[in-house]
This record gives sequence, C-alpha cells and structure tokens, in this order.
Amino acid sequence: MTTQSGLQTGLHYLAVSDAARGALGAFLGGLLVVCLLVGAVLLGMRRRRQQPRPPRPDEQPTLPESGPVREVSEVREPDEVPRAADESERLRPHNLHSSGSRRSEDQDVPKWEPGSSGSFGGGGPGKT
Repeated sequence: MTTQSGLQTGLHYLAVSDAARGALGAFLGGLLVVCLLVGAVLLGMRRRRQQPRPPRPDEQPTLPESGPVREVSEVREPDEVPRAADESERLRPHNLHSSGSRRSEDQDVPKWEPGSSGSFGGGGPGKT
C-alpha cells in the first residue's frame, strides 16, 4: 500500500505543479504584454519629441493687406464630352477636360421673369 500512496502523492504534486506552471505562464505572458505596451508608449514619446514644434501665435499665417479672400461667383455652362473620331478609338482620361463645365462668355445672371414659378411645383402658372 505504500507504493500506491507514494504514487498518489507523486500524482498530486504533479497536478499542483501543472497548475502552478499554468499560473506562472499566464503571469509571464501578461508581463510580456505590459512590457510591449510600455515600450510602445516610450517609442511614441521619442518620435513625438523628434517632430517639429507647433507654430507660435506670431508665426501663424495672417490675412493679406487687401483683406480676406472673397468668394467669386460666375456663370458656368456645360462642357461637352468630346467624341471619338472613330468607333474603335477609346477616349482616355487625358482626352477629357478637367471639369464638367466652363466659364460662360455671357456673365449676366439670368433674372426671374414675373409670373414664372421659382421652382418645380411652386404653385404658379408657369410660363404662359
């Protein structure tokens, strides 16, 4: 019976050591994660110190002598998409214009005519 109790005691110690080994592994894994996070923060602080400082108030951009830039309003008209010379030719991006509209030669802003509605479904009789 001594061999059996000795065997049970040995298994008991083995089981305790497995639990202790698991706890020690979890602790070391957590310690590794904490060390990596602290290292990342220190690296970020070092990189932040190497960046140029933000401008002081006297180094900020100022308004020009003429004052603030105003919005420019102009009349635009649609720009037609160029047609390919041949059916087999494809239009490429460099063949197209940069904008879908161009500045109109007539810069007079169209005025509303009396009796016309201001929008679709405005309730007026429309142009008659």
